[in-house]
Amino acid sequence: MNAPISPARIRVFDTTLRDGEQSPGCSMTPPQKVVMARALAELGADVIETGFPASSQSDREAMALIGQELREPVLAVLSRCLPADIDISLRALEAAARPRLHVFLSTSPLHREHKLRMTRQQVLDRVVESVAYAKRHIDDIEFSTEDGTRTEEDFLHEVVAAAIAAGATTINVPDTVGFTTPEEIRNLFRGLIARVPGADKVVFSAHCHNDLGLAVANTLAAIEGGARQVECTINGIGERAGNCALEEIVMALKVRGAFFEADTGIDTRRLVPTSQLLQRLIGMPVQRNKAVVGSNAFAHESGIHQHGMLRHRGTYEIMRPQDVGWPDTQMVLGRHSGRAAVEQRLRALGYYLEEGELELVFTSFKALCEQQRVVTDSDLQTLMQGTGDGDGDGYRLASLTLSDLGQRASASVELSDPEGRSVAETAEGDGPVDALFAALAAATGVQLSLESYQVHSVGLGADARGEASLSVRHGDTEYEGTGTSRDIIEASALAWLDVANRLLRQRQGTASERLATA
Repeated sequence: MNAPISPARIRVFDTTLRDGEQSPGCSMTPPQKVVMARALAELGADVIETGFPASSQSDREAMALIGQELREPVLAVLSRCLPADIDISLRALEAAARPRLHVFLSTSPLHREHKLRMTRQQVLDRVVESVAYAKRHIDDIEFSTEDGTRTEEDFLHEVVAAAIAAGATTINVPDTVGFTTPEEIRNLFRGLIARVPGADKVVFSAHCHNDLGLAVANTLAAIEGGARQVECTINGIGERAGNCALEEIVMALKVRGAFFEADTGIDTRRLVPTSQLLQRLIGMPVQRNKAVVGSNAFAHESGIHQHGMLRHRGTYEIMRPQDVGWPDTQMVLGRHSGRAAVEQRLRALGYYLEEGELELVFTSFKALCEQQRVVTDSDLQTLMQGTGDGDGDGYRLASLTLSDLGQRASASVELSDPEGRSVAETAEGDGPVDALFAALAAATGVQLSLESYQVHSVGLGADARGEASLSVRHGDTEYEGTGTSRDIIEASALAWLDVANRLLRQRQGTASERLATA
């Protein structure tokens, strides 16, 4: 019997703070970069590229701050093949415990002619001079052949061989404009590793852009071709259409480990929290159907899918949501959902119905689905109130009024409390939503610290509804809430109450347990 093959260890080079941050709208301040770098270190990134020191004072400050704090991961900075840039980068790396200098130069004929205005020999000479110069000051040097996948094969081999001979320890061949295909890049790396002198002494790295939506596929193919480092970003942010998404490449290797015979050192349970942190820092949410970290990645609405999931998770999920940082699978209730999913969700909310009662609620549920796309827990509880079983379930919004006070805003809310009594409060805030949440806190006595808040449209035309999603902290725990309404401010209030009522039910449950055991 053959012994199992030990999986190849793939190094994860995270460039969220450099290539990712270069994306329009994704810039971060030095303190924000420190926060993100901490998360990347906790995630298990082998190399964290912190910025491009020669391009800005901000990047130099960020590298100094990160270098003082993070001692475990390799910290890299990017530099052009110019002595002045290299000197600036070396100074920026002085605080790092494990520094890496990442130098690059374009090699493709298009870049040589129109960007560099250099001949092949001039490019070759510059590479040798720059790597050798850097080697006199630092041991860990990564060299990148910018636009490498559009470079002539013979010249690419010549440049890589020269960089290795001059002292490079990692060779990165970027698909800078996302032009290549999986078969091409697989063969490219195989050719380099098989034919370039000294290839066995370095680590080959793949850096793929997503202009044709092939960044992850191309990176996986590069691994098949022998690459042992992947360059990627959280949520796939980066120039133009972005980079290879870290969460996708990591989970592809994890889920299909038997096929790729490769794995990373990433703590996959931190993927979703790290993704959400980046979204908050740069204010750029990912699309709902984003693989691994999108809100729909483990959500099921189809009745057939939900029925299968209730029987066996493996019918429609190839990985567990908990393994990437989601709390659980989400059964989204909508017009495609069946009785089994509605019953399961009602039970999770504490409602155990007889067959006749379930039939009545399911009929009302289907009617509601004709009016709105998604049916929330709050909607189900309202349906249960219609059956006489939902009294005292939580606070409900009766009315709200907003007033503009110039620099400030005022919000007045009227709620019905769990016993059906009316509660009214007014509060001021820096804006209408801030005032609204302050008024709700005063009315319910529940204090929530807002972490993130998003609104978007659900549906089209006259049937469109606003959906508000928020993340709040209560004590040491973070909660997610959603609300849907034709009015986005009302949807925001419902999202806030979604969390507040959940906390109140938890308190009631804890109190009941104490009485039962007293």
